[in-house]
Amino acid sequence: MSSCNRRFVLLAGPLAALAACGFTPVYGPGGQGRTLWGRVEFESGTTEESYLLVRNLEERLGRTSTGDFTLTADIRVSEEGQGVTEEGNITRFSIVGRVDYEMRAHDSDEIVAQGNVENFTGYSATGTTVETLAAQSDARERLMQILADQVTTRLLADVDGAA
Repeated sequence: MSSCNRRFVLLAGPLAALAACGFTPVYGPGGQGRTLWGRVEFESGTTEESYLLVRNLEERLGRTSTGDFTLTADIRVSEEGQGVTEEGNITRFSIVGRVDYEMRAHDSDEIVAQGNVENFTGYSATGTTVETLAAQSDARERLMQILADQVTTRLLADVDGAA
Protein backbone atom coordinates (compact mmCIF):
# COMPACT_ATOMS: atom_id res chain seq x y z
CA MET A 1 0.00 0.00 0.00
CA SER A 2 1.48 3.37 -0.95
CA SER A 3 1.97 6.04 1.70
CA CYS A 4 -0.70 8.18 0.03
CA ASN A 5 -3.28 5.40 0.40
CA ARG A 6 -2.30 4.83 4.04
CA ARG A 7 -2.77 8.52 4.82
CA PHE A 8 -6.22 8.43 3.24
CA VAL A 9 -7.19 5.40 5.33
CA LEU A 10 -5.84 7.07 8.49
CA LEU A 11 -7.85 10.24 7.82
CA ALA A 12 -11.03 8.48 6.71
CA GLY A 13 -11.76 7.10 10.20
CA PRO A 14 -11.74 10.43 12.09
CA LEU A 15 -13.65 12.16 9.29
CA ALA A 16 -16.33 9.46 9.32
CA ALA A 17 -16.59 9.81 13.10
CA LEU A 18 -17.06 13.57 12.79
CA ALA A 19 -19.75 13.10 10.16
CA ALA A 20 -21.53 10.54 12.35
CA CYS A 21 -21.70 12.94 15.30
CA GLY A 22 -23.41 15.61 13.19
CA PHE A 23 -20.35 17.75 12.40
CA THR A 24 -20.92 19.97 9.38
CA PRO A 25 -18.33 22.47 8.14
CA VAL A 26 -19.67 26.01 8.60
CA TYR A 27 -19.11 26.95 4.97
CA GLY A 28 -19.76 23.45 3.56
CA PRO A 29 -23.00 22.17 2.05
CA GLY A 30 -25.72 22.40 4.68
CA GLY A 31 -23.50 24.47 6.98
CA GLN A 32 -24.50 27.65 8.81
CA GLY A 33 -21.96 29.87 7.01
CA ARG A 34 -24.55 31.55 4.77
CA THR A 35 -27.30 31.79 7.40
CA LEU A 36 -26.69 35.50 7.97
CA TRP A 37 -25.50 36.40 4.44
CA GLY A 38 -27.17 39.67 3.40
CA ARG A 39 -29.36 39.77 6.52
CA VAL A 40 -27.33 42.02 8.83
CA GLU A 41 -27.20 45.82 8.83
CA PHE A 42 -24.20 47.39 10.52
CA GLU A 43 -24.29 50.55 12.58
CA SER A 44 -21.00 52.21 11.84
CA GLY A 45 -19.15 54.75 13.92
CA THR A 46 -17.04 57.63 12.75
CA THR A 47 -13.58 56.26 13.49
CA GLU A 48 -11.18 54.57 11.10
CA GLU A 49 -11.38 51.42 13.19
CA SER A 50 -15.18 51.26 12.93
CA TYR A 51 -14.98 51.74 9.17
CA LEU A 52 -12.42 48.91 8.87
CA LEU A 53 -14.44 46.59 11.13
CA VAL A 54 -17.68 47.17 9.21
CA ARG A 55 -15.89 46.73 5.87
CA ASN A 56 -14.50 43.39 7.02
CA LEU A 57 -17.84 42.27 8.47
CA GLU A 58 -19.57 43.13 5.19
CA GLU A 59 -17.04 40.95 3.34
CA ARG A 60 -17.93 38.03 5.59
CA LEU A 61 -21.70 38.56 6.02
CA GLY A 62 -22.70 40.53 2.93
CA ARG A 63 -23.88 44.09 2.56
CA THR A 64 -27.50 45.14 2.91
CA SER A 65 -29.52 48.19 3.86
CA THR A 66 -32.70 46.28 4.77
CA GLY A 67 -31.57 43.32 6.81
CA ASP A 68 -33.37 41.24 9.40
CA PHE A 69 -30.83 42.15 12.09
CA THR A 70 -28.85 45.20 13.20
CA LEU A 71 -25.36 44.78 14.61
CA THR A 72 -23.86 47.46 16.81
CA ALA A 73 -20.24 47.36 17.90
CA ASP A 74 -18.34 49.34 20.50
CA ILE A 75 -14.64 49.32 19.59
CA ARG A 76 -11.84 50.14 21.99
CA VAL A 77 -8.23 50.24 20.85
CA SER A 78 -5.12 50.92 22.88
CA GLU A 79 -1.44 50.94 22.05
CA GLU A 80 1.26 49.60 24.33
CA GLY A 81 5.04 49.81 24.04
CA GLN A 82 6.67 46.37 24.09
CA GLY A 83 10.32 46.54 23.06
CA VAL A 84 12.51 49.09 24.85
CA THR A 85 16.18 49.76 24.18
CA GLU A 86 18.77 50.51 26.87
CA GLU A 87 18.31 54.19 26.06
CA GLY A 88 14.57 53.95 26.78
CA ASN A 89 13.38 54.11 23.16
CA ILE A 90 10.37 51.96 22.31
CA THR A 91 11.07 49.85 19.23
CA ARG A 92 7.98 47.63 19.14
CA PHE A 93 4.33 48.32 19.85
CA SER A 94 1.26 46.17 20.39
CA ILE A 95 -2.18 47.39 19.43
CA VAL A 96 -4.86 45.79 21.58
CA GLY A 97 -8.46 45.86 20.40
CA ARG A 98 -11.74 44.88 21.99
CA VAL A 99 -15.17 44.81 20.37
CA ASP A 100 -18.37 44.59 22.41
CA TYR A 101 -21.15 43.68 19.99
CA GLU A 102 -24.90 43.25 20.07
CA MET A 103 -27.20 42.02 17.32
CA ARG A 104 -30.93 42.69 17.50
CA ALA A 105 -33.79 41.36 15.40
CA HIS A 106 -35.65 44.10 13.50
CA ASP A 107 -39.12 42.68 14.01
CA SER A 108 -38.96 42.19 17.80
CA ASP A 109 -35.95 44.29 18.89
CA GLU A 110 -34.87 41.13 20.75
CA ILE A 111 -31.15 40.63 21.37
CA VAL A 112 -30.22 37.65 19.21
CA ALA A 113 -26.49 37.64 19.97
CA GLN A 114 -24.12 39.63 22.13
CA GLY A 115 -20.63 39.34 23.46
CA ASN A 116 -17.11 40.63 23.13
CA VAL A 117 -13.91 39.65 21.41
CA GLU A 118 -10.36 40.79 22.03
CA ASN A 119 -7.06 40.41 20.21
CA PHE A 120 -3.85 42.24 19.37
CA THR A 121 -1.33 42.89 16.62
CA GLY A 122 2.12 44.43 16.70
CA TYR A 123 4.42 46.55 14.64
CA SER A 124 8.03 47.68 14.66
CA ALA A 125 9.04 51.30 15.14
CA THR A 126 12.69 50.95 14.13
CA GLY A 127 12.46 52.40 10.62
CA THR A 128 11.86 55.89 9.34
CA THR A 129 8.81 57.90 10.38
CA VAL A 130 7.01 56.96 7.16
CA GLU A 131 7.82 53.26 7.64
CA THR A 132 6.64 53.35 11.24
CA LEU A 133 3.37 55.09 10.32
CA ALA A 134 2.75 52.58 7.52
CA ALA A 135 3.45 49.67 9.89
CA GLN A 136 1.09 51.15 12.49
CA SER A 137 -1.68 51.59 9.92
CA ASP A 138 -1.18 48.04 8.65
CA ALA A 139 -1.31 46.66 12.21
CA ARG A 140 -4.61 48.47 12.88
CA GLU A 141 -6.09 47.11 9.66
CA ARG A 142 -4.95 43.55 10.50
CA LEU A 143 -6.43 43.90 13.98
CA MET A 144 -9.84 44.85 12.57
CA GLN A 145 -9.69 41.84 10.20
CA ILE A 146 -8.95 39.52 13.12
CA LEU A 147 -11.73 41.02 15.26
CA ALA A 148 -14.21 40.80 12.35
CA ASP A 149 -13.34 37.11 11.95
CA GLN A 150 -13.93 36.53 15.66
CA VAL A 151 -17.26 38.42 15.68
CA THR A 152 -18.44 36.52 12.59
CA THR A 153 -17.53 33.18 14.16
CA ARG A 154 -19.39 34.03 17.36
CA LEU A 155 -22.44 35.31 15.47
CA LEU A 156 -22.70 32.17 13.37
CA ALA A 157 -22.43 30.03 16.50
CA ASP A 158 -24.92 32.11 18.53
CA VAL A 159 -27.53 32.53 15.79
CA ASP A 160 -27.52 28.84 14.86
CA GLY A 161 -31.18 28.30 15.68
CA ALA A 162 -32.43 31.89 15.87
CA ALA A 163 -31.93 32.81 12.23
